[in-house]
Amino acid sequence: MFLVAALSALPASAQTQQAGPPPPRPHTFGITSSDVAVTYTLERAKLQASNCNCFWLNGGSADAAITLYRGFGLAANLTGEHASNILPGVNLGKISFMAGPRYTYGASHTRVFGEWLFGVAHAFDGAFPGPTGLTASAGSFSTQLGIGTDIAIHKGLGVRAFEVDYVHTSLPNNGVNSQNDLRLAFGLSYRFGVR
Repeated sequence: MFLVAALSALPASAQTQQAGPPPPRPHTFGITSSDVAVTYTLERAKLQASNCNCFWLNGGSADAAITLYRGFGLAANLTGEHASNILPGVNLGKISFMAGPRYTYGASHTRVFGEWLFGVAHAFDGAFPGPTGLTASAGSFSTQLGIGTDIAIHKGLGVRAFEVDYVHTSLPNNGVNSQNDLRLAFGLSYRFGVR
């Protein structure tokens, strides 16, 4: 009787061993990761496109991103910056909010991303030409195209080692009313769900 029970268990255990590991799960659409970053920003700008008269805006930014499918996802960025005495007695402050697609590549330790964001910029504390003279503030459409790298330090905490962005705005400036700036950023990042 014992021999019959042992022999009947053999085919079942052989079938279990032949089955192997379960097949990989198919990629599905949904939030696969999310992260936030806080950075210090430097933006090189100029008064008019025809001459340099260049200056640096200093400030900070906060951004959040979610990855949805195979590295593709969405990102949003809020940046505030300021420069003093871009002309004698003239300052400039700027706040922008943009959102759009982001692609992230890399393992959990080092991640590289590229993004193209769209939104609005509001400039203030300056002097902008208008139909009735100078005004202290102005607004425009803005876009940001850039790349960056996050390096993990411990669990979800990381460093935004660098971020380089091309930033375009269309604020009035008695010229072509177009600004094409270079923005640099670095700071801290945090990726949720890392243990």
